[in-house]
Amino acid sequence: MQSEVSLSVLHLAAEQLKAGQVVAFPTETVYGLGANAYDSNAIRKIFRAKGRPSDNPLIVHVHSLEQAIELIDIKRFNNQLRQRLQLLAEKFWPGPLTCIVPAAKGIAENVTAGLDTVGIRIPNHPIALALLEAVDLPIAAPSANLSGKPSPTAAEHVYNDLNGKIPLILDGGNTGVGVESTVLDIASEIPMILRPGGISIEALQDVLGRVMVDPANFSSSNSMVDLGMNPSTTPKSPGMKYTHYAPKGQVVVYLQSSAHKVVEIIKSLPNEASVGLICTSSSYEPELKNKLEILDRKIDFLITHDGNIEKVANNLYRWLRAVDQQNIEYIFIEALEEQGLGSAVMNRLLKAAGGKII
Repeated sequence: MQSEVSLSVLHLAAEQLKAGQVVAFPTETVYGLGANAYDSNAIRKIFRAKGRPSDNPLIVHVHSLEQAIELIDIKRFNNQLRQRLQLLAEKFWPGPLTCIVPAAKGIAENVTAGLDTVGIRIPNHPIALALLEAVDLPIAAPSANLSGKPSPTAAEHVYNDLNGKIPLILDGGNTGVGVESTVLDIASEIPMILRPGGISIEALQDVLGRVMVDPANFSSSNSMVDLGMNPSTTPKSPGMKYTHYAPKGQVVVYLQSSAHKVVEIIKSLPNEASVGLICTSSSYEPELKNKLEILDRKIDFLITHDGNIEKVANNLYRWLRAVDQQNIEYIFIEALEEQGLGSAVMNRLLKAAGGKII
């Protein structure tokens, strides 16, 4: 992973942000597209470049806990909330955890989508932190991709999506985690995970005790609006409402016990249809492979993996972009066990598959 850019490039990026422009930069999760969180005109450039719905709030990135506290409404920052934030910051910041807190005045309304809360985190990447310290402004940044496409885990992904739409991309090589941050609403009575991500519920429970997961994350609805959310509702967190993470082809998520169903579905497809198969464990060998060989069915895109969840998470969006590049029409992806980072990966896979699993 590239961890440095020149001081002159960092200075240029900071000046662009101060001047109301947008800049793409690496974090440990995915690449972000940032703008000054106090400048509504600059924030509009993010939405225009991405084609992002205006009621989808943005996460604000800061370089220190002190800067984070400046974004919180002090009148609603009670002792319980202060203690939760302090504990989480000591354990997980810098890192892939976003905390939803009461928003202070002054944050651009299009950052919060008109809500009275805001998501804040300190990224754990040397380039991101150097940029945030250089600009010394809170930077709102969603993933640096066209809305609806898989999130970018390399600078080339950003370039492929946003070339000609933004002035500057800081190249930090491949990202480390590969899926977005966990979003945790710490302002609710019981802390609530709104989006699974790089920090597991088990790790959060170790620090806070009781932590809940928004029931919407367990929905199997299949519509343009993800996770059964009312179309008129403004989500508290990115990743809750709109279709995300999806390649152009049809994604089917399957359990290991349903491998025979995969064979039957592939058998029913037209011979000219292109097929991709992503096996997240060694279960591909030998049963599934043997059955497909008997059918004399060509697999146009094949990934087999050893079941390491961290590696699967790190490569997931890269794989989804690769199937797009090869114009794969049907993509079959083996499900993961939903614990630890596997919960975040399955959240993304089910979104890509329209909430369905076989």
